[in-house]
Amino acid sequence: MAQVQKLEPPYWWSGMKDSELQLLVYGNAINELQPEFPANIIVKKVEQVSNPNYLFITIDTKNLEPGTVTLKFKKGKRTVSKINYEFKERRPASAERKGFDASDVIYLLMPDRFANGDTNNDSTAETIEQADRNLQGGRHGGDIQGIIDHLDYIDELGATTLWSTPMTLDNEKTYSYHGYACSDLYQIDPRYGSNADFAKLSKALHDRNMKHIMDYVPNHWGLSNWIIQDLPAQDWIHYWEGGEYGFKRSNYIQTSQMDPYASNYDAKGCMDGWFDYTMPDMNENNPMVINYLVQNAIWWIESADLDGMRVDTYPYNDKAGITEWVTRVLQEYPQLNIVGEIFMHDTAHIAFWQKNSAIGAIQGFNSNLPSVMDFPLHDIIPQVFNEDQQNWGDGLFKVYNHLTKDFLYPNINNLLIMMANHDVNRINQEFGGDVDKYKLAITLLATLRGIPQIYYGDEIGMMGEKSKGDGDIRRDFPGGWPGDPQNAFNADNRTESQKAYFDYTKKLLNWRRDQPAIHRGKTLHFAPQNNVYVYFRYLTENPNEKVMVVLNNSREIQSVSLDRFAEGLKGHTSGTEVISERKVDLTQPLQIAPKTAMVIELD
Repeated sequence: MAQVQKLEPPYWWSGMKDSELQLLVYGNAINELQPEFPANIIVKKVEQVSNPNYLFITIDTKNLEPGTVTLKFKKGKRTVSKINYEFKERRPASAERKGFDASDVIYLLMPDRFANGDTNNDSTAETIEQADRNLQGGRHGGDIQGIIDHLDYIDELGATTLWSTPMTLDNEKTYSYHGYACSDLYQIDPRYGSNADFAKLSKALHDRNMKHIMDYVPNHWGLSNWIIQDLPAQDWIHYWEGGEYGFKRSNYIQTSQMDPYASNYDAKGCMDGWFDYTMPDMNENNPMVINYLVQNAIWWIESADLDGMRVDTYPYNDKAGITEWVTRVLQEYPQLNIVGEIFMHDTAHIAFWQKNSAIGAIQGFNSNLPSVMDFPLHDIIPQVFNEDQQNWGDGLFKVYNHLTKDFLYPNINNLLIMMANHDVNRINQEFGGDVDKYKLAITLLATLRGIPQIYYGDEIGMMGEKSKGDGDIRRDFPGGWPGDPQNAFNADNRTESQKAYFDYTKKLLNWRRDQPAIHRGKTLHFAPQNNVYVYFRYLTENPNEKVMVVLNNSREIQSVSLDRFAEGLKGHTSGTEVISERKVDLTQPLQIAPKTAMVIELD
C-alpha cells in the first residue's frame, strides 16, 4: 500500500522571503495518492516524475502563521497517510544574520580527526563503516561533542570562526570519514552526533562570540544517498551511457568554465563528469534539483543558526545552476557570506568567480558568489619561506608580485587566504618542522588583506605528507582521544616545540582581533630588498590606525634603513612591536634577526 515514508524538508518556517516551498514526498507508488492540504495552505503545483515513488508539491506559505498543520494523502475518498507538518517561528532578525568577514580568523578541522567527545557513537548500527584508529583512511571516532569540548582551546588561540568539513551522513563502505559523499542531506552523521548536536555546536560558538561555517556539497552526492538509490528521474544526475551507474570521471579542466576558446566537449567533461566513482554528479540544470539544494541550504542555515557556508568544488557545478543556488540563498540572507572552493592556480581564474568580477563580465557572467579562495597565494607560501635568497623574483618578491594582481578582484577583503588545508601537504611538512619559517608564514597570513584560515594542528607544528595518503595530512589531534599519550590541548602538556608554535600563533591572532587596519584597511607595500619585505596596513579615515610589517626571510641579520618607507611612516617616529611588546625607534635603521617577523603598531 502506498504510504509516505519521507517528506522533505522535514519542517519549515513561516515568514520566509521566498514563500514558495517545494515538498518532496516519497513512498512506494506514492503518485497514486492525491494530496489534501488545509485551506490556509495554497497548493500551487503537484508534479509527478518518471519514478512513481515521488511526488513534488509546491505550496505557498505566504502569511502562514507558525504552527503544525496536517497534510493528508488520499486514494479516492480514503485517507492513506497523514503527516503533521510544522512551520516554525524564525529567530529574531534571522534574515539579517551577518556572515564571517575579514575581521575573522577561520579554524578548519576534520571532525573525525579532531577530538572524540562521545565514544558511544564511534560506530552505530545504522552506519556501515566502523571506527578503527589503526586505519589511516578509516573512521577514527571524532565527533561534535569533541569539538564543543575544545572550543575554549580554539577561542584561546584567537580563531573566531569554525569551519568543519561535512558532517552530514556519509554512509559509504570505506573512506566515509571525509564526509564529501553525502548519503542524506538532511541528517547529521550519527557517528558525529545528531542534528540537535549540530545546532548545539552553533550555540556554543555564538555563546563565545564565534561563528559557524558549514561545508556544503551541491556538485555531487554519494552513491549510498537514498535519493541516488531510487532516483526520481534519470536526469537528476549526469548520466553517461556505457558507464556503470552512469559513471564517467570529470576531466577536472576547470579552466573550460571561462576559456573563450573552450570546446563544449571539454566544458561538459568538467561540469558533468563525476568527481569520483562514489560521487554521482548532480544535474543542477534540473529545476527540481536546484530547488532541493536551495531549500536544503536554507534549512541548515535556519535550523542550525549558521553564519556562512563553504561550497566544495565550485567550478565543477553547472555554472548556471550554482549561480541560481547562491543567488537564491543570498536573497534570503543578504548579509551571509559564502566562500567557494576554486582550487585553481592563476589569479585571473580565481577572480572570474567572485561576485561582480570584471573578468566574468567580459563573458556576460556574474557568479554572485561573495568570497573565493586565494589558492595562488597558498601555492607560493611554501616556496617563499624555503628560499633564503631573493635573487630576481624569488623569496618574498613572489608575495609582492602576487599582490600586484589584486586589481583583478572586485572585493579583495573577501578573499579566504590560507597556508594549507585538508587536501594538501601540511605547511610544517613543507617547512621541515622549522618553526621560524612557520612564524613568518603565519605573520604574513594574519596581516594581509582577506580572511585568514588555519588548519587544525598547524598551530602546534603537526606534520603530514599527502604522498603518503590523505590520512597522513589528516592525523588525529594529540589529546583528542581518551588514553592518548600526550594532550596538546593542555598548555602544561605541550612539548617545547608545540609551545613555540602555539604561543606565537596565539599572541598574533589575539592581537589581530581588534585591528581595524588589518580587517578593512588598505595596503601600501615596497618591493623587497635582500629578501626583506615591508608593507603597511592603514585606514584612510584614521591615519593613526596603521601597522607596519617587516619580514626578514634571509639567513642574515638585516639592518633596514627606513628612509625609503617615509611614504608609509608619514611622520611616525616610534611604534610597539606586537610579539615582543618592545618599543621601536623608527628614526634609526631597524635591526631584524634572520628568519624573523616584526609587526609594529605605529604610535
